Formats: sequence, structure tokens, C-alpha cells
Amino acid sequence: MSVRTTGPARSDLVADTALALLAERGMRGLTHRAVDEAAGLPQGSTSNLARTRQALLELAVRRLADREARVLALHEMPDPRAGTGSLADALALATHRALTRNRELTLARYELALEATRRPELRACFDATGARFRDQLAALVTGMGSTDPARHTLSLIAWADGLMFSCVAGSFGAEVPSLEEVRAGLRELLDGMLGA
Repeated sequence: MSVRTTGPARSDLVADTALALLAERGMRGLTHRAVDEAAGLPQGSTSNLARTRQALLELAVRRLADREARVLALHEMPDPRAGTGSLADALALATHRALTRNRELTLARYELALEATRRPELRACFDATGARFRDQLAALVTGMGSTDPARHTLSLIAWADGLMFSCVAGSFGAEVPSLEEVRAGLRELLDGMLGA
């Protein structure tokens, strides 16, 4: 495939290709040359955009955050006054999307998260890009009357992350819970935390 793109389009192509390579080949399979080849770009194109490995990883993390924001549908999160059922519905849909049609993206996120444990600069970038979802979720549980929003936000994210990891890369890799099963688990968790 011959691709002639510039500016944001090329940046997105490089970042999307890097994410696909991370999901397919793991961290060791992500090189500037591999991105050029997989994206159908002239040799050196990725290096021109992201000179170092760190720059390439940060580009991938930023693109991951943009794509996950669409998967998580932050704009669809309910008003806190709608109650825990609405929040359970919205979070279940987002989690189920990550487990099914966005499974590759979820796998790339785990590759980047693990790499961030070894690279402080990447950790800072990874955490900063994830803050928008954490902050919005904290605002939602606060609006629903949480007595400990920080702890409840951590519990919700840990529950969803644990489920996604188990079903994408862990011991339940061959099993994907239904949307209804994800919703039921979230409803139990939210009811227990928020006393609904």
C-alpha cells in the first residue's frame, strides 16, 4: 500500500499502526522500521515524526487515549441524577466495547501500561492521558453521593480493568462476558458502594 499523508493524518496513521503492532507483536515488535513497513510509508517516515523510541511510545499513548475516549464514550456518561442504573449501563457498554470490537486496542493498552512501569517519562504521559476518564468518573460518583469518591473511583476502574485484563490477556482469554453479565457485575459493585 502506498500512502502519502502529511500532518495529523500521518501522525494518526503512525500511531494507529504502532498500536496495532503492539497488540500483534508486543513491545519487542514495535520499531520505527516495522511501523513504516506496516503503514506502507517510506523508510524513515516514522523516525521523522517520532525520533526516539520514547517519542514513538508517547505518540501511541496519546492516540490510545483519543481512541479509548471514543470507546468509553465519555460524552455519553449519564448525569449523576440519573442514578446508579444509568451509570452501570454506560460503564457496562464501554467495558463490553473494550472486550469485543476494541480488543486489539485494549491489548495495546496493557503493553503500554507494562512498559510505563519501566519508563518514568512514559508513566507520566500514560497517567496524564488517563486522567480525563478518572476525573469524569470521580465527578460522577461524587454527584451520586459517594462518601469516598477517590476510593470508589479506584474500585470501579480496578474492577473494569481486572475484567478486561482477565478476558483479553488472562486466564479467561477465551471467554467474553455478555453485556448483561458486565452490567450485572457493575450494578452489584455500584449498589454496594453507593447504597442504591
